[in-house]
Amino acid sequence: MNATYEKLMKCYKSLRELTDFKPQLALVLGTGLGNFADTIRIAQRISYHAIDGFPTSTVEGHKGQFVFGYVDAVPVVIMQGRVHYYEGYDIQDVVLPIRLMKLMGAEVLMVTNASGGICEKFHAGDLMLIHDHISSFVPSPLRGANLDALGTRFPDMTDAYDPQIREIIRVTARKENIPLQEGVYIQLPGPQFETPAEIRMARALGADAVGMSTACEVIAARHMGMRVCGISCVSNMAAGMTGGPLLHEEVQQNADQTAPMFEKLVHKSIVAIARSM
Repeated sequence: MNATYEKLMKCYKSLRELTDFKPQLALVLGTGLGNFADTIRIAQRISYHAIDGFPTSTVEGHKGQFVFGYVDAVPVVIMQGRVHYYEGYDIQDVVLPIRLMKLMGAEVLMVTNASGGICEKFHAGDLMLIHDHISSFVPSPLRGANLDALGTRFPDMTDAYDPQIREIIRVTARKENIPLQEGVYIQLPGPQFETPAEIRMARALGADAVGMSTACEVIAARHMGMRVCGISCVSNMAAGMTGGPLLHEEVQQNADQTAPMFEKLVHKSIVAIARSM
């Protein structure tokens, strides 16, 4: 048996011994956005440490647990903290949680993150609907022997971020009077913040926001046939945009300030997405 698939099934077996919850939607919460999980009707919390073989987050601000519960009547599984490639994990471990949530029953994946703004029209605190991504210098989670039990060898990424769901989120934002930017997200490996030259490169490639997660997760989700949407919190302007240094504390602080607006958009969007399915 393929070692990656064997590890995934080991984690699935371990998790199923802890819960029989079946989610409809999976949500990954990025830096500074984790408190949303505490606003839902919680059925169960499971620490990543309790799952045999599961990778655990080492980043400050990431609690490192699955939260199972309901957004109104919608059953969801929430990652309150994700695993990053820069933490030293193999890319297969980084996307293992996404695959696990799909095996549990989730048909839709909503990814969120904190990002650096590249588009000159953006400001710190903006929310950006992701309509496409660029994965740069980060290995594909599909590299190596294909896991045929999960998906096809060459999955199509034309509409990686589901057009119908993106429109639902746009409409929801308008109804709730929530300003919403839209753009392309680029994932770079990190953990260092990018240089001004790297930001100029990213802008030349067509990116509007930059971060250290998400794209690899979306690839794994689409490989398994999940419908995907993404919202990025532009928590700071990227290197060279303001002339000042970049600090993780600034990212956390700005994400915290945007959190109420973010939480409202995510809540209302999840309900609308479920209603459309």
